[in-house]
Amino acid sequence: MTDSSSIILSLTIWLPILGGLIIIALGNAKSRPLALAVSVLTLLVSLPLYFGFDKTTAAMQFTEKAAWLTSFDINYALGVDGISMPLIILTTLINVIVVISAWEVIKDRPAMYLGSFQIMTGLMVGVFSALDAILFYIFFEATLIPMFLIIGIWGGPNRVYATIKFFLYTFLGSVFMLIALIYLYIEGQTFSILGMHSLELGPKQQFWIFLAFLVAFAVKIPMWPVHTWLPDAHVEAPTAGSAVLAAIMLKMGGYGFIRFSLPITPDASARLDGFMIAISLIAIVYIGFVALAQRDMKKLIAYSSISHMGFVTLGIFIAFILIGKGDTAGVALGIEGAIMQMISHGFISAAMFLCVGVMYDRVHSREIADYGGVINTMPYFGAFMIFFSMANAGLPGTSGFVGEFMVILAAFKTNFWIAFLAALTLILGAAYTLWMVKRVILGDVANEKVAALTDINRREFWMLAILAVFVLLLGLFPSLVASVMHASVENLVQHISISKY
Repeated sequence: MTDSSSIILSLTIWLPILGGLIIIALGNAKSRPLALAVSVLTLLVSLPLYFGFDKTTAAMQFTEKAAWLTSFDINYALGVDGISMPLIILTTLINVIVVISAWEVIKDRPAMYLGSFQIMTGLMVGVFSALDAILFYIFFEATLIPMFLIIGIWGGPNRVYATIKFFLYTFLGSVFMLIALIYLYIEGQTFSILGMHSLELGPKQQFWIFLAFLVAFAVKIPMWPVHTWLPDAHVEAPTAGSAVLAAIMLKMGGYGFIRFSLPITPDASARLDGFMIAISLIAIVYIGFVALAQRDMKKLIAYSSISHMGFVTLGIFIAFILIGKGDTAGVALGIEGAIMQMISHGFISAAMFLCVGVMYDRVHSREIADYGGVINTMPYFGAFMIFFSMANAGLPGTSGFVGEFMVILAAFKTNFWIAFLAALTLILGAAYTLWMVKRVILGDVANEKVAALTDINRREFWMLAILAVFVLLLGLFPSLVASVMHASVENLVQHISISKY
């Protein structure tokens, strides 16, 4: 669907933003049902993006365009393809789960809390649907504000330190992206992202633009060694904040590489692919060992997220080695594997953080040593926790296996040792995940606090059950997402396979 009269994307962006502002304005009395209504309505509005999507074309669909700052060719331009659309659906679905998770937990200023999440949802949808570079930058930066407030107001004891670190890392990284976008405008006299894809840039120009994008997107993912803000942010953030941060906000970095770095600077991406592969492998292997050493469940899952996101950048940048070998099928496999990993990690990481939140609400501790034998007093919860942990470790039949397997398979086409190091995550992931499950969930009841635990209620059951269904669906039927992205990925592969100079 390419009819410019469509307003589905605008509704998906502005409905939660306006809804969030109304929730904050009306106060706490009706904030919970109103937030649930806004989040469910936003999800329903976004569903035609999937069911009305034309899988046979790589063209932007559901496009909208309105003049904004005409003297600089800045437009309110929106559209989606097979790469961005699944991320939008993921965003609107996680928004519903977040509202459900906070229903009984947040007592202090729930209207501001829930309203902030609605506003952030609209801004994140804007990131994935913007076709104008300045519009993308505005949405990209604006997402920092509600997350800054969520961590800073409802976070843990060290929330001020974590909030400032999170903001400085991500804001300063984005400044370099803005400089690159302005330079590209000077070169091409357009802020259209698709127009920037067509610019003919020399090797030196591409090199510096690639580095500018790298700083912005590497911090967001985050890649090693600019990852240190993430564990602090996760530990101090409230449960829903951690879920959104891991499930959606990290994906903005991976999306940026695919939407900007690859098509605008393909030659620089090709020349620096060895460097990008190396730091991706460091994230996968080294951070996996760091996760093994953690005693705080949130920190363990946070480091696990960094390791798993290493697969995203690995899948993206091994593409250039395969292009050199003339293996276009392998290129598509790696990039599609990276996108599948982003979608899968969105569901699994959100579920893992929500599981930790369920226990924290009862025991008020995230320390692994404070638990043991939880399955004896919380059998339904224990079953969910073990299932999501297995998915996090890449169990076949779950979504966690699909993206990693695709990237490893593409890596085998590239180099045995790259594939071998990448495959170590299947061992390390199982090690740190099972280590946590063994000490927290299994065994005998460890103490009186665990003995006094009550199993999940109906609200918590459905919150986790919805995520479990999607983890299984994508694990058993990956074509639900892969078929949507294939035409867009093939078009991207064709674009980056042609040298620009």
